[in-house]
This record gives sequence, C-alpha cells and structure tokens, in this order.
Amino acid sequence: KIVKRVLQGGNSIGGAISQDGKLVAVSNYKPGGVKVFAADDLSLVADIPATPFKDKHSKTVGLVDAPGQRFVFALYDTGEIWILDMKQPDKPAITKLTHIGKLPYDGLITPDGHHYISGLFGEDGLALLDLWHPEKGVTRILDHYGKGEQQLPVYKMPHLEGWAVAGNQAFLPAVGHHDVLVVSTDDWKESGRIPVYGQPVFVMARPDGRQLWVNFAFPNNDTVQVIDSETQKIIKTLKTGKGTLHMEFSPRGEEVWISVRDKDEIQVYDTETLTLKTRFPAHKPSGIFFTNRAHKTGL
Repeated sequence: KIVKRVLQGGNSIGGAISQDGKLVAVSNYKPGGVKVFAADDLSLVADIPATPFKDKHSKTVGLVDAPGQRFVFALYDTGEIWILDMKQPDKPAITKLTHIGKLPYDGLITPDGHHYISGLFGEDGLALLDLWHPEKGVTRILDHYGKGEQQLPVYKMPHLEGWAVAGNQAFLPAVGHHDVLVVSTDDWKESGRIPVYGQPVFVMARPDGRQLWVNFAFPNNDTVQVIDSETQKIIKTLKTGKGTLHMEFSPRGEEVWISVRDKDEIQVYDTETLTLKTRFPAHKPSGIFFTNRAHKTGL
C-alpha cells in the first residue's frame, strides 16, 4: 500500500536515487529545477531552482545519479548541464556547465559512471561530459550527424536513457531520422548507422549486449525491431500493436516485457526464440521498471 505521498511539483519528468540509497531526486518541467528528498520519509532535503528563463525557470531533464553521491541533469531552455553534489545534504554543491548546445532534451550516464551525454533537440549532435574531469568542460560529439539530410517531424522525443552499449560501441536513437547511430566509445565518433522502421524512441541492449531492441514514435509505434549487435543487422520485426511504449529486460535477459498501451496489455517475449511467451491485461500501461535497476548506476 502507499504509505507516503508528496506533491512536489506541477510536472515531474524524471527521478534518480543517490549512490547510498538515502536520497531521491526529482526533476521538474514546472516549476523548473530539482528537488531532493530523504528516501525514508520523503522529507525535503534540498530545493534547487533552475536558471531563470522568460519569467519562470528552465525545465530540467535527463536526471541521473552518478558516483560520489552526485546527481547530473540538463537544463532544456538555457542549454546547461549541472552536477549536484549531495555529500553534505545540508550544503548542496553545484557545478554549472553553460553553453553546451541548444535545447538538451535528455541525458544518460555510461554504465561505469564515467561520462554523461546530453542529446540536443535544437541542433544535431550531442554534448559529452567527463565526470572524472568536469573542469575540462563539455565536448561536442556527433556534430552535424544529420547535416545535408531532410529531418523528419518528431512526434515523440527519443529517450537517451534507453541507449545501448555492446562491447566498445554505443547505439543511440537519431532525432528526426529513421536510424540508430553507432558510436565508438573509444573516441566517441560515429562508426556507422543502422536504418530502422521508424524514428527510434528506445534503443535497449539485452543484458549480455548481444541484441538491441528498438521501438518507435508515432505513427510507427506498433512495431519493435531486434538488431544483432555484432552484425548490426535487423533479425526480427515484431508487430506488437499500437501504443508500444516501453521495454524492460529481465535481470539476466531471457525475457523482455513490452507495454502496449492501446491494447491494454503487457507482452512477454523469449529473447532467444524471439517469440511471444505470454500476455496479460494492464490498464494503459506505460513504463516498466524491474527492481534490479536499483543496483545500476543511472537507472
């Protein structure tokens, strides 16, 4: 049962749990900023308003936890990345990196907690921050990856937190393009791209990195494609149904659970045979989150 409820903002867009599990941070579109609560009783520990923007405060997005009892997030309207250090909860320390690019829409942290990457909606490219050396500032990567191409209308923003890492390669959704970008994590340069069925929303790796599962924005949100990460070829196209919103792998990757909003159901697939194992009803399901996420950085 619900034992505590706190109304903390008008439009919350993401949350994260601190490295020690004692703090919960929430990012907000409205009023704009991040609030941090004690995990045991949801009492307010810190209220961090974002940079003022047009008589309000910037939206905050891409909130993740990072090693060293830190949180990292981007400011959508003002083009910034902030690092919030909560080692001393009564004295939050903020490192602000400005002019990172136009309209950062989401962020992700590498599984080892070393790098934070923010996607840019206002321009092609991404912003890379080395969390070991934040004093070096932000580096632009994949700059103008869509240069010279006609960008398609964007019906749903991709989610970078659903990116995938397999070996020394990262797989990212391309904003406004029917592609999955392949990036070398050695030098953070594009090493390829994989044409897919629509504009990808989530590109998620099976826990062993052998497969990538991709879902898509409207009007192609009735489909999931499976990519072999080694050959970078599509090995299966599944027609899951309209409103396919989210995917979650079981901890060891033998199953993937998929929410299909317009069918009011959850579908469970065998990732070895790529076949449907079962389905069960759920009212307008969206996100699916298993408890093993509690033991992973950035999730």
